[in-house]
Amino acid sequence: MDSEEGTQQPHLVLANKLFLLRHPDVQDIEKVRLKDEVFAAVKSDDMAPLYESLAADSVLERDQGLLDSMRAKIDEEIKKLDEKIADAELNLGESEVREAHLAKALYFIKIGDKEKALEQLKVTESKTVAVGQKMDLVFYTLQLGFFYMDFDLISKSIDKAKSLFEEGGDWERKNRLKVYEGLYCMSTRNFKKAADLFLDSISTFTTYEIFPYDTFIFYTVLTSIISLDRVSLKQKVTDAPEILTIIGKIPYLSGFLNSLYDCQYKSFFMAFAGLTEQIKLDRYLHPHFRFYMREIRTVVYSQFLKSYKSVTIEAMAKAFGVTVEFIDLELSRFIAAGKLHCKIDKVAGVLETNRPDAKNALYQATIKQGDFLLNRIQKLSRVIDL
Repeated sequence: MDSEEGTQQPHLVLANKLFLLRHPDVQDIEKVRLKDEVFAAVKSDDMAPLYESLAADSVLERDQGLLDSMRAKIDEEIKKLDEKIADAELNLGESEVREAHLAKALYFIKIGDKEKALEQLKVTESKTVAVGQKMDLVFYTLQLGFFYMDFDLISKSIDKAKSLFEEGGDWERKNRLKVYEGLYCMSTRNFKKAADLFLDSISTFTTYEIFPYDTFIFYTVLTSIISLDRVSLKQKVTDAPEILTIIGKIPYLSGFLNSLYDCQYKSFFMAFAGLTEQIKLDRYLHPHFRFYMREIRTVVYSQFLKSYKSVTIEAMAKAFGVTVEFIDLELSRFIAAGKLHCKIDKVAGVLETNRPDAKNALYQATIKQGDFLLNRIQKLSRVIDL
């Protein structure tokens, strides 16, 4: 997936290549190319800290001469940056001092030294007054977090950014933060919140530094399908002009979305099979691959069964283009897990739906909460009596 405008951060491109290089499903011939590209990127940016860890994990071969050369270049560059900071502090103003410190922080990010980069970003923040510039430092920290998939760092940085926005901040940066937070939510399996944040940013997307626009559309569609009801999906996704202009460029995605909405279940399963490889090879979605596969099947089976009081297993299998045995096994698992509200009459070969009564469920929940509240009051009254 390529971006038409804007440039993805080189270290995030490198992170994706490292992910694919370690992925068991990537072909060996492709891994040879990826290994060469990773080595070239590490060498060109003198990424000694990253090179050491990759060599220790046997991802790259260790070349002590190259490592020593990288360290010498790093020491020389840091010396120059320290001289610029000292010169700015003696002869120039506060903004020049800040810029000199920022240059050093960006250099640590470039060479892949996470701890020193975070430390230097804190120093730079202490020299920063404007809220917008402080926000930019948070974005650099978030990019570091996504490179290392450090969710604790990402979560704290998002909270920090939100508190900064209470002091002020422009809409462009606020919209960018929504995409970062959406990516964090998707990476931590909060697909509902991720979908809401992505859809809010769809017409104002400028966050090309973390991924291209078509990748953003890919994530938006995938998270929306398992999060939105049918009416909202039609309004916000299927008919959205921003999505319509891009969706055709992404293999299988248009068929995946439209066949679900049009109830063309056979076509849906074919598009679904084509998309599984893309999801499996996505750095952020891969850990949730099996969960997403289950959720999307729950959505499509529920949609089909919603139209019937009872339906034969054979008719459902035919609609999905699969065997009766497959659909029987699938539904058994989902019913047992409480994902589908129906029962199988194996003798008659029929599925009977038993939709939950929303009012009855609300009544039961109210009774349960009332009992809990009464118990708490009784315990409290005993304490007061004492």
